[in-house]
Amino acid sequence: MSKPTPRRRFLRTAAGFAAMGVLSRPAQAALLTPRQTEGPFYPTGSMRRADIDNDLVRIAGAVRQAGGHIIRLTGRVLDRSGRPIPEARVEIWQCDAWGNYMHPRDRGSDMHDPAFQGFGHDITDAEGRYSFRTIKPVPYPGRTPHIHVKAFAEGREITTQFYLADEPANQRDGLFRRLSQAEQEAVSMRFTDTGKDPQATVDITL
Repeated sequence: MSKPTPRRRFLRTAAGFAAMGVLSRPAQAALLTPRQTEGPFYPTGSMRRADIDNDLVRIAGAVRQAGGHIIRLTGRVLDRSGRPIPEARVEIWQCDAWGNYMHPRDRGSDMHDPAFQGFGHDITDAEGRYSFRTIKPVPYPGRTPHIHVKAFAEGREITTQFYLADEPANQRDGLFRRLSQAEQEAVSMRFTDTGKDPQATVDITL
């Protein structure tokens, strides 16, 4: 029997890979960040403080910083191919350490922490990176702890929410439970000790 030619060996190998689903499987697209409700307390321009930078725990001119556990939230804004998007706008807003939003429709807004900015934004750098200094989200009646997020890039916009990984209240939260396991992981904040403020990294893919 004649030895198989290099071409035949290649075809046999390719057929074996195809049978295992290696060659026939299309490249998987990046998991898009799941969209979630904006909620009733998105602060419009007139509701925001003059200071809307990416440090929500220190308001310009204020003597003290906000109450609560300070954290850093970082990540990248990516397109569907996983490429970073520079100059994307990322916004976050959340309740203060007392569970109140800076919004007139929040019945507890009169008790809002005066040192907490409540809303902030950042513009991604050349590598698509964003960064915020804020507080660890706290629960309030009906919701598990979360941070609201909007991202604007290349004519697209996404609204979502970030959650605390392994928070027991997540499994009682209707919005969190609507997400698949992969989607839940994509919007979960897991903190690492950086020697300063605990830091979580969550990428936004749109």
